[in-house]
Amino acid sequence: MGALFAAIVVTLTPVAAFAQSQSKGERYIPSIWVDPDGCEHWVMDDGAEGYMTPHVNREGHPICRRGKVCGIMPTDQFFATDQYAISRAGQQRLKEFFAKASAPSGFIITGHTDNRASDEYNMRLSERRAASVARVAKAVGVRINDVRGYGERQPRASNDTAKGKAQNRRVEIICLR
Repeated sequence: MGALFAAIVVTLTPVAAFAQSQSKGERYIPSIWVDPDGCEHWVMDDGAEGYMTPHVNREGHPICRRGKVCGIMPTDQFFATDQYAISRAGQQRLKEFFAKASAPSGFIITGHTDNRASDEYNMRLSERRAASVARVAKAVGVRINDVRGYGERQPRASNDTAKGKAQNRRVEIICLR
């Protein structure tokens, strides 16, 4: 009987809170907004924000629909080991890419690493490499909406082989439509 009573109390609490806010003259109106990379968010007018539940993956990250990966740059071709300065040849290839790429709403640049170093180190390195690519893009006049580093958290391949690690060391360029 106690468990049933607790379940009823838990179920009624949000309704009671809503009714209580109504009595104070406040009204919660849910709305939706879409951020620059196409992720939908819901928001209540009290400032509490959350992601729309049908549009998140298992980890709770928003699933964005407008962005499309339009360029994958293997970092081994652009950066020396453990570095984030782009070689001259790499800068030229990036400039050519951005001159041809079509992204009316701009670009998002994401950096990734393999799992050889610590998570903290890989996060910093991936952020710095993504920022380096973004600087080249801005220098040719394209719009950069966001720069993100994911470290080793979003591998494309297994980190158990040298070939897999090489695929994971990359910068992705997302074209926003």
